[in-house]
Amino acid sequence: MAQLFSQRGFSGSIKITPDEFSRFKELVYNLAGIFLQDNRAFMVENRFSHRLTELGFKTYTEYINFLKNGVKGKAEEINMLELITTNETSFFRDGPQLDAFRNYTLKELIDIGNKTGRRELRIWSAGCSSGEEPYTLSIILHETLKNDFNKWRIRITANDISTNVLNLAKRGVYTKYALRATPQNIISKYFKQLDDNVFEVKPEVKKLVSFGKINLNDERAVRVIPRSQVVFCRNVIIYFDREMKKKVLNGFYSNLLDDGHLYVGHSESLHLITKDFRAKQHRGAISYRKVQAQTTIP
Repeated sequence: MAQLFSQRGFSGSIKITPDEFSRFKELVYNLAGIFLQDNRAFMVENRFSHRLTELGFKTYTEYINFLKNGVKGKAEEINMLELITTNETSFFRDGPQLDAFRNYTLKELIDIGNKTGRRELRIWSAGCSSGEEPYTLSIILHETLKNDFNKWRIRITANDISTNVLNLAKRGVYTKYALRATPQNIISKYFKQLDDNVFEVKPEVKKLVSFGKINLNDERAVRVIPRSQVVFCRNVIIYFDREMKKKVLNGFYSNLLDDGHLYVGHSESLHLITKDFRAKQHRGAISYRKVQAQTTIP
């Protein structure tokens, strides 16, 4: 879930009142833990006006009441979340973070695995959007392990709240724009070119990644995610309020194995939110490490 409320689209013709926006904010927060700032009312109009018209509603009150009532309302929650979240990302996004992962986290995990003989790598991409991040991680693993690749048991669990983008991720077909930060030799090696502007991820890259839908506000769903050595959750928690951030980070803490690694977006910080992770500075990036004694910040 890379970005909320893209500026793209039309100007909404159905206006939302302050009271309706307050009720809509509460509904979205209770469902997905996403906190909408007060200045997002216009963006809601921009995104939802056409949907209300499709359903035959003239006001947001009608739409909110529809969402709260019955089976059809439950089904509409999926469409509502699709409109709330947009997914703008790319392969090999934020190079310094990926360098830190490759040269620090992955190197350490490989060294430990080779010393102990337990050659397992478990990574969770939480908020994977349309698949660029977990496929990037898969490529990095292929490139790093090289001839030793088949000696390792590897699983990348990739989740998002959006059904539509997960379907795109499973297909693994992308335009050239999604590859704008990807070296040409990597494109040639790990992608099949379908035409001048379309590329498909090769099967060996897809094989490592298991996609599934998740709401990070659902504690039970988070608990069943396989335990991980590394969690990537980049450009997601920035959209949560303080309490939801603490809840999500607590879920990551529980999921991570001892001394596990956490990567969040470069504009996101855990400072004053949790003491459960210690920061490590890298060149142009920060990673976090799970501390053994979990603590709380009031």
